[in-house]
Amino acid sequence: MKGKNIIVTGLQPWDIEIGSNCKNIAIEFSKQNKVLYVNSPLDRNTINTKKDDPRIAKRIRIKNGEESCFEKISDSLTVFYPRIVLESLNILPFYWLFSLFNKKNNKLFASEIQFAANELKMNNFVHFNDSDMFRSFYLKELLNPDLSIYYIRDNLIKNPYWRKHGQYTEPLLIKKSDLTVTNSLYYADYAKLYNHHSYMVGQGCDVSMYDDSIHNFLIAEELKNITHPIIGYVGFLSSRRLDIDLIRMLATKKPEWTIVLVGPEDDTFKQSDLHSKSNIIFTGSKSVEELPNFIKGFDICINPQILNDATIGNYPRKIDEYLAMGKPTIATWTKAMEYFADVTYLAKESNDYITLISKALEENSEKLQEARKQVAKTHTWENNVNEIYKCIELI
Repeated sequence: MKGKNIIVTGLQPWDIEIGSNCKNIAIEFSKQNKVLYVNSPLDRNTINTKKDDPRIAKRIRIKNGEESCFEKISDSLTVFYPRIVLESLNILPFYWLFSLFNKKNNKLFASEIQFAANELKMNNFVHFNDSDMFRSFYLKELLNPDLSIYYIRDNLIKNPYWRKHGQYTEPLLIKKSDLTVTNSLYYADYAKLYNHHSYMVGQGCDVSMYDDSIHNFLIAEELKNITHPIIGYVGFLSSRRLDIDLIRMLATKKPEWTIVLVGPEDDTFKQSDLHSKSNIIFTGSKSVEELPNFIKGFDICINPQILNDATIGNYPRKIDEYLAMGKPTIATWTKAMEYFADVTYLAKESNDYITLISKALEENSEKLQEARKQVAKTHTWENNVNEIYKCIELI
């Protein structure tokens, strides 16, 4: 798709402090199209509780006309800060009441977007909605885009905040959108219940920082004097996402293996008996730049997810990072992980981890390592967006 106008709305503002799928997709869109990235507008509750946050203070100044509402990122990409304050509605007890006031919010939001589109002379456009099921629910009717695309990258309606009204809103939004794209097979199956034009388009990832042929990484010093094989995990140690019982089982049944867990811990992990296991090493938080040095020292990488609403459908970006370094990777089977079935080992039961780790250690080879690296290199933002373009052609 080239030479089009694309308006992006979503949950993640441009000045978000963490990585953002939506931002990366917008940047890739802008390489061949004109893009307006609409920041999430202020709401009453945010003003009341976070007005001292520098990012919120900036939005208040913009609302008051003290700063420009446009931020030019490149010749083809502009960020827009809406100059409005929406009402905080999630507290409303009934869906019919929520819908009534949500339409008023949507009208305000649509008016601002139309202003920005007029200023940038974007008369005809495609609307790409990154999971903004509330504020953007009525934008198809109010803005009349040439094409409306809904993007799912998380199981939001299982989250307590979104569940209340989202369980009704999201299916309706999927149904009326022209196209739904997702980064997970699990989410694609869910969306197809309401719209047959629903497709999995994969996930982008910048794996260049894990390319050992470019950076020639050195194994982390903390790994040099410990017993092999080293079974490693990199990421936030969250008991909501990781199976503590599984990790304990591995350490207990295979005392000759060293399990290295790299990343900050939640309170449950901090208080767990894993810290008493002599063959489990916690390194604590490490900078993003240090992570490849740890992965390079692992013999096996694992993603021991616990199966719940937070994990069953999510695309695990860390798998791409492991594969980019050619590492044998064992992960808990989920529908989303089927995407990696050809280059990973998928465990359906806890005891499968022992069998599969042993198998991976035995059969690892340079040929398999190179195959993993090549797969990771295909999971770029360019390829991700090209898949979206292909889906558009199916409409």
